[in-house]
Amino acid sequence: MIFEDFSKIGIIPVVVLDDSQQAAPLAEVLCKNGLPCAEVTFRTSAAEESIRIMSREFPDMLVGAGTVLTIEQADRAINAGAKFIVSPGLNPKVVQHCLDNSVPVTPGTQTPSEMERALELGLKVVKFFPAEPAGGLNMIKAVAAAYVDLKFMPTGGISAKNVKEYLAYNKIIACGGSWMVKKDLVNAGEWDKIAALVREAADIVKDVRG
Repeated sequence: MIFEDFSKIGIIPVVVLDDSQQAAPLAEVLCKNGLPCAEVTFRTSAAEESIRIMSREFPDMLVGAGTVLTIEQADRAINAGAKFIVSPGLNPKVVQHCLDNSVPVTPGTQTPSEMERALELGLKVVKFFPAEPAGGLNMIKAVAAAYVDLKFMPTGGISAKNVKEYLAYNKIIACGGSWMVKKDLVNAGEWDKIAALVREAADIVKDVRG
């Protein structure tokens, strides 16, 4: 299961790419430095081709699509090679479409009602977004007490400073974050700086989860 892989990786880099030529060098940095995964957000026109390049050149890497808002976007991402779909909110049509096509999907939730809807759709893992503004780890612990079968992938406001606390909680599969793949560093081709941040993040996961 892909969620077991997420749990081992611990931190899922959330990537925004303006140019698909950045895809291969970034994927190489992620794979070589301990986080062989990328959630490529569908916020830019380069996203689809970036997913295609990463999936083709790094077949063992977990490459998925984030910020997927429509069935059409989901299909484009899947056809490009995305192994998972992430969305900021819970769109039942997008979720069902992914499930019908046997593609793991993690929709964004924030309220108990949204979490119950996810459970009704058959999901066991949801995104919690935006994590820090929505109450952070305390909120996750509060709702997890009611939804014992649900696990979480928080994203939003998570950084090297607070990710340890999230990872230490057993209801959290992994955390999404962009601090190690900052857009300005990617656009500047600062691969050495990105590599150092990726290694630091990977080391945090090892410290917490072994």
